[in-house]
Amino acid sequence: MNRKAVIALLTVSAMAVSSLGLGTIASADEVQASTSDLNIMIETPVESLDPQQATDGTSFEVIADFTDGLMQMDEDGAAVPALAESYEVSEDGLSYTFHLRDAVWSNGEPVTAADFVFAWQRAVDPDIASEYSYMLSDIGQVVNAQEIIDGEKDKSELGVTAVDDKTLQVELNVPVSYFLSLMYFPTFYPVNEAFYESVGDVYGTSPETVLSNGAFVLDDYEPAANAFHLTKNEDYWDAARVSLPGLNYQLVQDSQQALQNYQLGVLDTTLVNGEQVDQVKDDPEFQTIGAGYLWYVSPNQDKVPELANLNIRLALTHAINREAITEDVLKDGSLPTYTAVPPQFAAGPDGSDFSADQELFAEVCSYDPDKAAEYWAAGLEELGIEGLDVEMVVDADDAPQKVAQVLKEQWETTLPGFTVTLVIEPKKQRVEDMQEGDFDLGLTRWGPDYADPMTYLGMWITDNSNNYGLWSSEDYDAIIAECTTGDLCTDAEGRWARLYDAEQIVMDEAVIFPLYTQANAEMLSSAVTGIEFHPVALNRVYKNAVKAE
Repeated sequence: MNRKAVIALLTVSAMAVSSLGLGTIASADEVQASTSDLNIMIETPVESLDPQQATDGTSFEVIADFTDGLMQMDEDGAAVPALAESYEVSEDGLSYTFHLRDAVWSNGEPVTAADFVFAWQRAVDPDIASEYSYMLSDIGQVVNAQEIIDGEKDKSELGVTAVDDKTLQVELNVPVSYFLSLMYFPTFYPVNEAFYESVGDVYGTSPETVLSNGAFVLDDYEPAANAFHLTKNEDYWDAARVSLPGLNYQLVQDSQQALQNYQLGVLDTTLVNGEQVDQVKDDPEFQTIGAGYLWYVSPNQDKVPELANLNIRLALTHAINREAITEDVLKDGSLPTYTAVPPQFAAGPDGSDFSADQELFAEVCSYDPDKAAEYWAAGLEELGIEGLDVEMVVDADDAPQKVAQVLKEQWETTLPGFTVTLVIEPKKQRVEDMQEGDFDLGLTRWGPDYADPMTYLGMWITDNSNNYGLWSSEDYDAIIAECTTGDLCTDAEGRWARLYDAEQIVMDEAVIFPLYTQANAEMLSSAVTGIEFHPVALNRVYKNAVKAE
């Protein structure tokens, strides 16, 4: 159907549209007024607009809409200058000096090196308790970051210095090959200290309590909003690059509703899954894009003693038919995955995909109902029980609920005496429950923050906040230490080999049950071009997007 013709019908269907849960959309005139903006569907709400507190992909995307860091991604995902006009790296790889371009915040104040110092100190401040503080310590290896997080040193001793207003110097403990790519991750974005102090605890909760230095300015937002808006920042240092007048976000968690809104012309882009893909796969506006997220099940070995039994865990992972999940349920191009590090995002020293071989751990992770039954029987005998009842926490979004239902059916069919009760929760609550250890099984996901296997393997270090099952291995921790602070920091091939050794431990111990690497099946209006899709850090970037009239 012609989308322009559909938009014309909105005069008589505005009430129907507003009843679909789109918040402020109330009349055809208002919809027509926003037709020049890009209308974007999101399936999960924004959890935080504080760059040092945000932890989810939706929040990261929106923060990046209105904030630039030192670096940004080009269309191929490589790190290129943003607020850093240029930079130098010392010969030993331990010192980075960034030279800032002339840029301003939306209150007219210049962006300075002090804004980065303040933000990075916030990220490691124990009083802030940022979940991503490890990006500066374990991952970024910024001098004194770990000691500050542990309360052993003051945040003023962090290895980041404002040499002058336009010069930022960063000191590292060891060389970090991917350090520049970390600079486009929101945890490293700047915050203006004077503005932050002026708004206090309400920082990031409204247009009046955030500042922009990026391509867009937030002009309509409240926490947990179903719809919010950003407009082009005319004072952006690269404003000539931005053609969109604004971004209009709409939260739609029901996939059928979202597709209807797209067909009505109220959305320019939306996700589809399951049977919807069969309906639209021949439409020229349909596309499948790799999103990078690994979906997996985390068993809580600490809370549920039966899940601490290796045979029980191996039974669960061998009972999962991952191809049925991707081909019969999702149908969106997602890939069945049998490794702890997903494919198609990290290339090794020889340019090969770290996880190209999906049969590498077939002995401990495959679909094999007979082997699953054997492990199950052995586990029950070792535990002296006849069955096991557990709960699994699941996001309230459409696709995870469908996947969870299939997992329940597969497990209960293959493993006699196993019963799974699904607990459906808003994503924020589900994440909180898992971080607090208040779950049995958790259906969760992780997207790569930077293009290195450590973005996944770092999660299972002892006491990492994302190690939901509270699993611990001295051997594993030692390997990760070798690869982050040891001699292997400067031995690319040796480091790569040891990362495989670490992954082997995770898989042998069935620390997680990998499910699939997410792809997004999307409808994208033919009037829209130039959206950049990335599997790492920021899944969608709109600075180069164009929408034809």
